[in-house]
Amino acid sequence: MPLASSFSASLPAWLLADLDGLPRVLPTLEERMDLVNALADRNWREGSGGPFAAIVVDAATGELVSAGVNVVLASGLSSAHAEVTTLSLAQSALGRWDLGAAGADLQLVVNWRPCVMCYGATMWSGVRSLVVAGEGPLLEELTGFDEGPVVDDWDAQFEARGIRVTVGVRHDEAVAVFRAYGDSDSIVYNARGAVD
Repeated sequence: MPLASSFSASLPAWLLADLDGLPRVLPTLEERMDLVNALADRNWREGSGGPFAAIVVDAATGELVSAGVNVVLASGLSSAHAEVTTLSLAQSALGRWDLGAAGADLQLVVNWRPCVMCYGATMWSGVRSLVVAGEGPLLEELTGFDEGPVVDDWDAQFEARGIRVTVGVRHDEAVAVFRAYGDSDSIVYNARGAVD
């Protein structure tokens, strides 16, 4: 077998078809999280991946830079989580790996605290703020996903690196998405062959 020399992931067909219809400006945190929760709910129902979505916006104006969802199942790539997908799309759109370059104040909005992998990806992306619907073990309890060993002071670690953190935006709506997913017969993919 020849060694692979490239890899790629793209948004699922349903989201590609809807991209032009997404709001171009989302002025409030609630509007931003409403979009994220809607995308997350549709994503798992379409079978693209887990119930996770994210967007990158200009923190001040709310202008949408990128929108993404978890495409682990659609891509066959374990790293294709919503945060990684969305940050990568923003970096591609702007043509730079540092989303904070030239004083840019970009914000990542996600429907839960990032898992251990996405924690690092978010920290190193250059975003200047992170908005999440919630944090803690409730996500794992409702869905069965293994989020990894995130440090207890995860938010303080972001703040120490100049990344503002807001927790609790549209919490109940995010939990409803996770509960519906957990109550379904959807695939829960964890490493080491652990698929439920």
